Amino acid sequence: MSKIITISREYGSGGKYIGELVAQKLGIPFYDKEIMEKIAEETGFVNEFIERLAEYAPSKSIFAYAFVGRNQAGESMEDYIHNVQRKIILELAEKGDCVFVGRSADYILQGKHETLNVFIHGDTAAKKERVCRFHGVIPSDAEKIMRDIDKKRSVNYRYYTGETWGEAKNYTLTLNSTKIGVENCADIIAQLYNNM
Repeated sequence: MSKIITISREYGSGGKYIGELVAQKLGIPFYDKEIMEKIAEETGFVNEFIERLAEYAPSKSIFAYAFVGRNQAGESMEDYIHNVQRKIILELAEKGDCVFVGRSADYILQGKHETLNVFIHGDTAAKKERVCRFHGVIPSDAEKIMRDIDKKRSVNYRYYTGETWGEAKNYTLTLNSTKIGVENCADIIAQLYNNM
């Protein structure tokens, strides 16, 4: 059975970077954008379209899912992308130990592998500074973008899992990257993985 690390993260917390660091330290594969590329290969859709549907809700309300178009079987495009994504995550996990970032991987892999599910959060000011520095966002827009992205991730997670995104009881570990630092977060996660 594979040992899997899943990292969920607030936008701007450095969760993706922490996941990359952990994978490098442990010498195991890291999956984030690669999942979208595999979805694109399987579906023929472009990455930008997949990115919009794979991890984010159509809007900041769960009711948005009631208004998306559906085929005769009742499946929406969001459902279709989610099902393909789920299949790919399960297939990649079968190949061996790895790190997944986002995409409800913690829930998808529940009970199928030995998982270390981590949620990375941070202080608003530090996240805002990171978003401006690494994503080219102007400071006056950063906080709204952070709220919007996190809300859409939260709604998507709730819709497809029935669970609350970011709620401590849904994770093995939650870490504040502002207080601990990204390098220390990666070290803690790697150490816990080695003790699994």
